[in-house]
Amino acid sequence: MNFTKSIFWDIDEKDLHLENHARFIIARVVQRGLIHDWNQLRTLYNCDKIKREIVEISNLDQLSLNFLSLFYKIPKENFRCYTKTPSNNRHWNS
Repeated sequence: MNFTKSIFWDIDEKDLHLENHARFIIARVVQRGLIHDWNQLRTLYNCDKIKREIVEISNLDQLSLNFLSLFYKIPKENFRCYTKTPSNNRHWNS
């Protein structure tokens, strides 16, 4: 893999396994990558694999969600991040 270094700033890219960490890799590229990262992603994973993984990503920003929904013609309602209810638990006192 030869992604932009800032995508995986917090981990060693050599520790990533293409199949075991597919969702993580795809999510990072979608949210932080440049066009060449996107192109490389599409050579590493086929279209069906990317579609299966993106709908399961639990935290996509609105821009990425809109793009993926339009690009892959998947209704936003099918994305886990769209249907997931945020937690109301607070870990601090207000």
